[in-house]
Amino acid sequence: MSTYLLVHGAWHSGECWERVVPLLTAAGHRVDAPSLTGHGEKAPLLGPDVGLDTHVADVVGLIRDEDLTDVVLVGHSYAGLVVSSAANEVPERVGHLVYLDAMVPEHGETAADIQPVTRALIDRALASDSGWRVPPLPKLPPPYGLFGVTEAADVAWLRSMLSDQSVRSFQQPVRLDDPAVRTIPRTHIHCVANVPEGVVRRPVPATQQVWELPTGHDCMITMPAGLADLLLKLG
Repeated sequence: MSTYLLVHGAWHSGECWERVVPLLTAAGHRVDAPSLTGHGEKAPLLGPDVGLDTHVADVVGLIRDEDLTDVVLVGHSYAGLVVSSAANEVPERVGHLVYLDAMVPEHGETAADIQPVTRALIDRALASDSGWRVPPLPKLPPPYGLFGVTEAADVAWLRSMLSDQSVRSFQQPVRLDDPAVRTIPRTHIHCVANVPEGVVRRPVPATQQVWELPTGHDCMITMPAGLADLLLKLG
């Protein structure tokens, strides 16, 4: 039995994995799909002080509290930053890192360093009435849809789980300063259908595995069986 820890991207919640979780558990594996809420005794559910570090603490706290080991740690989109820093904190507990159509950082980088289009979101949030709220990206004209989701029922379901993101999550840098994290095997899963203009993808070193899914960004919604099949190869 393997343990899969599925970490959602910006604006989403753990609910987005609902179609993937049963496919992995049916194969006999443990699956956790938490929401990056930042909730706790001293942190609000969502607020200006919630950032990347808060989300990393959510994931690391779960791994330690549940005494998880040999974890297949999957980060979607923005969560590529989260799983990177989380693995840096507990490299001895992570068996495989999976970057699912994700931002792939180096030490000290922020979301804006990896995806320059994020800078406009940061500037807009800082200039807004709140000074920190980043609303979800809008639905784009065909064939792009909402985060790559195009079916009307799926779009409605996705909208129901989206919420604002704190700008601090895009401003805080990733920590990758433990040499042990470099020894963790990495797999990249790229969603290659209808990629919006302006989205950049960094080259992957030849020593790391790359798989592709012929679907849009939120593949856990649009192609859950195909995604689960790939993840099961790592378990």
